[in-house]
Amino acid sequence: MLFGVFVFPFLKFIEFKFNKSVDILFFCGYIESTFNEREFNKKGNIKMKNTNEKEKVIIIGGGIAGLSAGVYALLAGFDAEIYEKNSIPGGECIGWNRKGYHIDNCIHWLTGTRKDTDMYDVWKKVGALSDDMEYAEINAFYSTISNGVTATLWNDLERTKRELIEISPEDKEEIEKFIEYVEYSKQCLFPANKPMEMWGVKDYINMGKNMADFPKVMKEFGKLSLEEYSKRFKSPILQKLMCDYLPKEYCTYAFLVSYATMADGNGKIPMGASLKMSLRMEKRFKELGGKIYYNSSIKKINLCKKRAEGITLEDGRVIRGDYIIPAVDTYVLFNKFLPAGYMPKAVKEAYEAPKKYPTISGFQVAFAVSESYDRGETVFIDIEPLKAGNRTFERMYVKAYGYDPIFVKDGKQVIQTCISQTDEDYEVWKSLSETEYKERKEALVKEVVKRIETAFPELVGDLEFLDCWTPLTYERYCNAYHGSYMSFTATPDAKQLKMKGKLKGIDNLYPAGQWTNSPGGLPVAAASGKFAVQRILKSKRRDINI
Repeated sequence: MLFGVFVFPFLKFIEFKFNKSVDILFFCGYIESTFNEREFNKKGNIKMKNTNEKEKVIIIGGGIAGLSAGVYALLAGFDAEIYEKNSIPGGECIGWNRKGYHIDNCIHWLTGTRKDTDMYDVWKKVGALSDDMEYAEINAFYSTISNGVTATLWNDLERTKRELIEISPEDKEEIEKFIEYVEYSKQCLFPANKPMEMWGVKDYINMGKNMADFPKVMKEFGKLSLEEYSKRFKSPILQKLMCDYLPKEYCTYAFLVSYATMADGNGKIPMGASLKMSLRMEKRFKELGGKIYYNSSIKKINLCKKRAEGITLEDGRVIRGDYIIPAVDTYVLFNKFLPAGYMPKAVKEAYEAPKKYPTISGFQVAFAVSESYDRGETVFIDIEPLKAGNRTFERMYVKAYGYDPIFVKDGKQVIQTCISQTDEDYEVWKSLSETEYKERKEALVKEVVKRIETAFPELVGDLEFLDCWTPLTYERYCNAYHGSYMSFTATPDAKQLKMKGKLKGIDNLYPAGQWTNSPGGLPVAAASGKFAVQRILKSKRRDINI
C-alpha cells in the first residue's frame, strides 16, 4: 500500500517553535548567476549566449516529482526534457489492468484537495486536479474489527468521539483528548508555496498564526511512537485502532495529521485512480511544449569540474543540458548516477541505520469479488498468524474499491490487501531464487485467501485472484531502495531528513523527489519538483513566483 499522501517533511522544524534557521547556501545563487548566462569560446574569451535561445532543464525520472518539475520549468520559460526508464509516466503513482480489472497502486487519499491550500495550487498548476474534479464519496478513514466489535474513524469527528466512547466508556477522557488533538492537527498544512530557505519573516509569522495550536501536538506526540501511544487506552480494540493504519514505529503526530487531513476534507480520493492522475500531468507537460522520452534508462550524470553537463543513457547517447533535476530514489542517485562522495552526510547516516530509519513496503494482493461486498472501504481484521518476509503478522486490512467505476466490471469490484514489509523482510525476499520467489508468492496468496474468507464468510468461493506484488516489484520497476514506496519512516528516534536544495560541489544540479524529505509521499514529490525550479530561478536572480 503506497501511503503517497503524508504531509510531514517540515513538522520536526515546528518542534523548535518557529525559530528561523537560515541556510546561507542559497545566497550563492547571486554570485554564480552572472556566469550561468555566459560560456567561454576556445580562446578563453567570454561569449554571451543568444538571448533568444532557451536554457534546457534535463529531468531524470517521469514520476510525480519529475512531471511537476517539468511543468514548472516550462512555465518558468525553460525548455524541459524528461527521461523515464519505464514506458508510462507516474513512477509509483500508477495502476495496471489484470483480467479486465484495474488495480491501483497508489492513492488511498491525496493531501491537497482542499481548494484554499498551497498544495491544491500545485496540483492544479501541474494538471493533476481541477476545480471540477470529482472525488469518491468516502466518509471514513478506516475501521478496525476485533472480536466482533467495529471501531471506525469517521470523517465526522463528533461521530467518532461518540461511538468510541460507547465502545469504551473507561477511555472517555483519552478519547476526548484524541479528538481534540486531531482538531489541532487540521492546522498542519503542507507549505508548498516556496522552499523554506526562501521564506521571509512574514512567512514565519503567517505560519505561526495559522498553526497556533499545532505546537501542542508536536510537544505531546513528537517523540511518541504509535505503539507507546496505544497503551494509553484501556480498550484492546482502541489499542489496535491506533496502530492499524501506520506502522507502530511511526511517530504519533504523523497518524494524527493523517486522520485530520481526511476529516478536514483535504485528503479526498480523485475519481479515475492514480494512473489517470499521472496521465493528466503528462498531458499538461506536453501541452506546454515539454518532451518526455520513455524506455530511456540513465547510466550516469556527466560532470565537468563543478557542473553537470548532461546525462549519458544506457544506450550510449549523451544528452546535454544547462540544468539537471534528478527526480529519483537517492540511493540510485548516489550509487549509480553520481559518485557516492556527493551523498550528503545525513542521507548516508540514514541508509546506515535501518533500525533508526526504516523503510516501508508491502506484500500486496488484489482480488475481484461481488459488488455486493460492503464491509467498508478500508477494514482491518484479526488473522491467524501469517509469516511474510521475516516477520509474523496477526492483523491485515481489506480495502474495497467499488467507490469508483474504474474498479468495477460485470457486477464485481476490486479489493486489495497489504501486509507491511520493512528492511528485514526485503532481505528475505531478495535472498530467494526465481523459483523460490514465485513459490513463496503463490503460497502466501493462498494463506491470504483463507484469512479473508475466515473474516468475511460471505466471500467464500467469491475471491478471484488478480495479481500480487512484493518489495522486489517496486525495486524492479521504480528503482526503489529496499522496495520502499515511501522515504525513511518518521520514528521518534530519527531526525527529520531534509536534503538541501543543491548538492555541495555541483552548481547546476537540483535534486527532487520524495526522498529529499522524509517520510516522502505524493505532496513532497510534487512540491519538490516546483522547489527545484524555484531554486534554479533564484540562482539566476529571477522572480521565483511561477
